[in-house]
Amino acid sequence: MMNKHSLNSQCLVNNRRFKMKGNIEIFLSTPKRILIWLSIWLRIGDHVILHQLKQAIVLFTQYSFLLFELIYIIVVWGDLDEVSEASYLFFTQASVCYKVAVFVINKNKLKNLLEFMMVDIFASQSTVHDGILLANARRVKRLCGLFLLSACMTCTLWAIMPWFDKADTRSFPFKIWMPVSQHIFTQYMIGYLYQIISVYISALLFFAVDSTTLSMIIFGCAQIEIIIDKIKKLKSVPKSAKLNHNLQKKMINDNDKLFKECIYQHQQVIRFIELLENTYHANIFFQLSGTVAIICIIGLRISITEPDSVQFYSMVNYMVTMMSQLLLYCWCGNELTTKSEDLREWIYQCPWYEQNSKFRSSIVIAMDCMKRPIIFRAGHYIPLSRPTFVSVLRMSYSYFAVLNQANK
Repeated sequence: MMNKHSLNSQCLVNNRRFKMKGNIEIFLSTPKRILIWLSIWLRIGDHVILHQLKQAIVLFTQYSFLLFELIYIIVVWGDLDEVSEASYLFFTQASVCYKVAVFVINKNKLKNLLEFMMVDIFASQSTVHDGILLANARRVKRLCGLFLLSACMTCTLWAIMPWFDKADTRSFPFKIWMPVSQHIFTQYMIGYLYQIISVYISALLFFAVDSTTLSMIIFGCAQIEIIIDKIKKLKSVPKSAKLNHNLQKKMINDNDKLFKECIYQHQQVIRFIELLENTYHANIFFQLSGTVAIICIIGLRISITEPDSVQFYSMVNYMVTMMSQLLLYCWCGNELTTKSEDLREWIYQCPWYEQNSKFRSSIVIAMDCMKRPIIFRAGHYIPLSRPTFVSVLRMSYSYFAVLNQANK
């Protein structure tokens, strides 16, 4: 009998571990696979040398590309047209390199975040909770997938642009300094492949690093939805003589226990989001700042490029990609804030007036603590929200208007 009981207990433990591990797989499966393939994720297995070699190659492609862009900008400095054409990609590449550097440096914090996603309180307790987690994961995956699709389309347009030129005037896809000549076919192909491979890796890194952060924010939203579901399960305890006193007491105790669990889970969500913000807030701030410059410069390039050219369509697609990336961050942050505000409303709507004085005191304290919603901030300063998205676009347009006037 003891063996059977032990076996059942072990099965329950294994099932819970599977569900908690499922949080990571449900939300982070795609970016995790990409970053493992690029050797940027936490090292898995004993192949240390191979992992470090792959990582070194990936980082070399990105940082050398950034260096070549910087050299080119220095060479053409003073020519607004040339500088603007090179600058938008320079800001993008600088953002990628910075994000990857922060991601690699903060691997211990990433490990802490992954362990946080596996704590007992975040484990699904019902099929309803499974549905909430899956629905939120699917939503963020679809949105990030659209961003990746747009990024890959932009890279493909950049890749095919040189082949529309004549052989004697053909240039590299990007205006950066290159240590090889574009007039010798063999050297041209080496330079061409280097640029295209580097930019595709850059797009994958952009997607994977951003998707990791965004998915974790939405994971926090999903946990708040689960708390709301638990709040809805608080039972009404009518003060009726027909209701057995012991049963009434049991219902009140069950409600008190469930509410305490909700409060603890909410505190853990706050801690998780704080750890996430402390780890990647600089990444997002750098991205917001860079996006202002990128949208501004791309707008300038679009205004002076022939509308029927491949370059024009690649520029438009690139602008859509950068705006969608900005929108994703602001949307996810806004969802987190909105969900935390909804939680406070649902607590107020629960049958607190039918509970004992201890429960009512807990409700008052909880609602007072929730006056300030959970806000994810870039650089610990700029809240990720829809108004922030609009503000960034307005700022970009203001700088575009100044540059456009200077270019006339």
